[in-house]
Amino acid sequence: MAATPDTGRQRSVYNRKPAVGNALFAGVALTVSGPLSILQGITAISRDRVFSSLGYAYRFDLTTWGWIHLVIGVALFVTGVGILFDMAWARGAGIALAGISLITQFMFVPYYPVWSIIVMTFDLLIVWSLSRSFHPAASGGR
Repeated sequence: MAATPDTGRQRSVYNRKPAVGNALFAGVALTVSGPLSILQGITAISRDRVFSSLGYAYRFDLTTWGWIHLVIGVALFVTGVGILFDMAWARGAGIALAGISLITQFMFVPYYPVWSIIVMTFDLLIVWSLSRSFHPAASGGR
């Protein structure tokens, strides 16, 4: 029997290969970065006086910052799980969300510099690893 090509058919969730290499790193990093942003958001929402900065240009109410970080954190976590399950939409979404997280963390530096810089570094590594593995010809489509 001749083998027929598998073109045009969508892979089942049960037949997907797990993420490897850069995609595996990015998936794990997103599933760690997401909860870090969620915790930061919950802290800013529940304890409005934990973070403080005087005379800052991007000054929002800390509850607003909390909700921003909470929403981004949930989206990062879901996208990380999508990358680990090799979902087609997850790589582009991961790059976009890590970029958005990077920008929001940069704007949050005056409130909590050490935490923000650590998460910004994580976001940069995520963008780098996803963009390295994004090309369809790279390591078998990964």
